[in-house]
Amino acid sequence: MKNATLRQLKVFEVVARQLSFSRAAEELHLTQPAVSTQVRQLEGHVGLPLFEQLGKKIYLTPAGVEMLHYSRAIIQQFHEADEAMSRLKGVSGGVLNIAVISAGDYFFPRLLAEFLRRNQGVSLNLAVYNREELLHQLAANLTDLAVMVRPPQGGDTVSLPFAPHPYVIVAAPSHPLVGRRGLALEELSDESFIVREKGSDTWNSMEEGLAGRIRNLKIAMEIKSTETIKQAVIAGMGIAYLSAHTVSLELEVGRLAVLDIVGFPVMLNWYLVHRKNKRLPPVAEAFKGFLMQDGAELIQTLTGIRVA
Repeated sequence: MKNATLRQLKVFEVVARQLSFSRAAEELHLTQPAVSTQVRQLEGHVGLPLFEQLGKKIYLTPAGVEMLHYSRAIIQQFHEADEAMSRLKGVSGGVLNIAVISAGDYFFPRLLAEFLRRNQGVSLNLAVYNREELLHQLAANLTDLAVMVRPPQGGDTVSLPFAPHPYVIVAAPSHPLVGRRGLALEELSDESFIVREKGSDTWNSMEEGLAGRIRNLKIAMEIKSTETIKQAVIAGMGIAYLSAHTVSLELEVGRLAVLDIVGFPVMLNWYLVHRKNKRLPPVAEAFKGFLMQDGAELIQTLTGIRVA
C-alpha cells in the first residue's frame, strides 16, 4: 500500500461510486483504459482484487468495500489540508472549488471569468454535474460551493437565491404554433415533447411548470443531453421545456423560437449552496459576495435573457 497514489485513490472512489468504468471515465474526463490502469495499479499495491464482474455489472469485493472507506477518509484529509492552506493564502492565491448544475455551464464559465478578472491570482477548480452528482459532491464535502436550481431540503445546507431562472417551451422556427399569441398550455396536448431524464432539474421543473395541465404528455424522446435535445427540436422532432439560459444563443440566431404560452416563462431561481457548518475559505466567501451582489445582472447581460 505504501506506493499507492492519491490519484489512484480518487479514480478508485469514482469507479466504486458509479460501479462503472465508463461512467467514471466520463466524470473524470479520462479514457476508460486510463481509468482501468489506475485501478489495476492500486489493486497491485493492495494485493487483492477490489472489483469483481458478474455478467455485465461490476461489484465491490470485500477488500473493495474496506478500501473505499479508507480512500474517502484519505481524500477528505487532503481536501481539508488544501482548505487550510487556501485560508492562509486569502483571496489572492486561493483556490475556488465550485460545482455547477449542467444547465449552468452555458453561462457560468463567463461569470467565473469576470470574478477572476476582478480577483487576480485566484485559481479555479470547476466541475459540472447533474443534480444527483452535485448533491453527492456537497454531502461528501468535495466542493466548497454548488450552484443549482433545486437546492437540497433539510437543515445541513445553506441555500441562497441569487438570480432568477426562467424556463420556456421552445420549438423549431417553422413549427405551426410559433407566432401565435397567448397559447393555452392545454393546446400542446397533441405535441411531442423531447425531455431531459427523470430526476434531472429540468425534468422536475417541467413537472412543476406543467402541473398536470397536459394530460398524457406525449414524450417522443428522453435524452440526458440538453445539447442533443436542442438539436432534435431544431430538426423538427418535437418541442422542449428548457431553461431559457440554455437556449439564448439559438434564440439569438433564430434556430429556435419560444412559444408564447399563458403563464410562461416559469420563474425559478439560481441558488448558491454550501454546507451550513462549512468554514468557507476567503476566496469562496469573496465569490459568494460577488454572486449575491452582481450575479443576477451579469447573467442577464451574458445570456441576453431579460426578466421583468
